[in-house]
Amino acid sequence: MKKLLALASAAALLGGQVAAEEYPTKTIEVITHAGNGGGTDVTTRMMMIRARRELGADMVVVNKRGGGGATAMDHYLTQEADGHSILTFTIGHSATVALGKTDMTLDDVRPIARGTDDPQILMTRCGVYDNAEAFVAAQKDDPLTYGTTHLGGIDDVSAFMFARRGELATPKIIPFEGGGELATQLVAGAVDVAVLNLAEAGSQIDAGDICPIVVLAPERMSGLPDVSTAQELGIDANFSTVRGFVVHADTPDAVAEKIEAALMNAMGHTVYQGFLTSVGLDANSVAGSEVWGNQLTSMQADMDSALRELGFIE
Repeated sequence: MKKLLALASAAALLGGQVAAEEYPTKTIEVITHAGNGGGTDVTTRMMMIRARRELGADMVVVNKRGGGGATAMDHYLTQEADGHSILTFTIGHSATVALGKTDMTLDDVRPIARGTDDPQILMTRCGVYDNAEAFVAAQKDDPLTYGTTHLGGIDDVSAFMFARRGELATPKIIPFEGGGELATQLVAGAVDVAVLNLAEAGSQIDAGDICPIVVLAPERMSGLPDVSTAQELGIDANFSTVRGFVVHADTPDAVAEKIEAALMNAMGHTVYQGFLTSVGLDANSVAGSEVWGNQLTSMQADMDSALRELGFIE
């Protein structure tokens, strides 16, 4: 019996090795929750430019919109754990998990690599406030109207937690369909503040219509060296739009490691690095499975805590 078990174990090990050596054997689907042209969609496609060469296989984006990422996550759970499907995972997915809107938990996935770590930025119409201190002072007694692209997600969590931890008046939240629309409505005066990422308002910033006023990060962004952080203002509110890649938790180790090596090489290439520079980020955005995995765990805990504190979770 022991001999049979040993033979079976050896056969299973050999089979796993062969599978890993042969991987990939077909087109790799990269599943996202974002529509065409959104930040997550663009990040995914930029990663794939070189990753398909690294893996020697075609890669296609599968957009599964709806439910704050729940549709994409629940769809991903139906895919085989063979490495031929990859899920783009963001902090918005952490909110969806925390709110119980998906069947997925972090135990269902295995971190592969992080593609962007893009701090949330509070933006206003240029000329309204002299500096970040004046912006904060304006909210001590009277609330400002904040525009976001979600409810119960990273955008309004960022706005609420900035106000709460800064002991400011609770902001009024108005949601919009996307970052582009929000930037346009900020310029039009529909809201006082917009919670955006740098790339979402790039053209309006270049035109001098929108001014980033506070970055919700521990350190200043290389693309916005003159913009204060919440930390510098004495407000402990650090939130980023993080985008990375995961596979099924049961994906064979050798296959997952092969995918990680390919994605890290792809995102270390000048093509992807140029993309990061174009949206005000740098090489520090890219990280491997260990760093990405630790961040997934911590941001899930932070999102659970924030949503509970704000009353989204009973």
